[in-house]
Amino acid sequence: QVQLVESGGGLVQAGDSLRVSCKASGRAVSSFSMAWFRQPPGKLRQFVAVLSASGGRADYEDSVKGRFTISRDNAENTLYLQMNSLKPEDTAVYYCAASTTHLSGSFYRGHYNYWGQGTQVTVSS
Repeated sequence: QVQLVESGGGLVQAGDSLRVSCKASGRAVSSFSMAWFRQPPGKLRQFVAVLSASGGRADYEDSVKGRFTISRDNAENTLYLQMNSLKPEDTAVYYCAASTTHLSGSFYRGHYNYWGQGTQVTVSS
């Protein structure tokens, strides 16, 4: 049974940095493509960043390019999202997701078959 558990969310000020983590159990993170999605208040869940199973491809939603970095630690079986220069519009619940069917990664949430419970990130102005 695969489980994903996010942590590291919190309340920060605009311009601050924060790193959220997603600890996987039941299967190695290197066997999935993995992604971060976020759901702002009153909005649909949206793609943020993706990392292929090989680790060779990372891609980002346009509004976070240059500010966010997705990475993983295979030894810790953990996915990370480093968020710098945070803005109030980054406020959302952040979810990690894993796909066993689209190993090169996908922007589409329907391609992910495992999800974490989410962690709240709030950026004050």
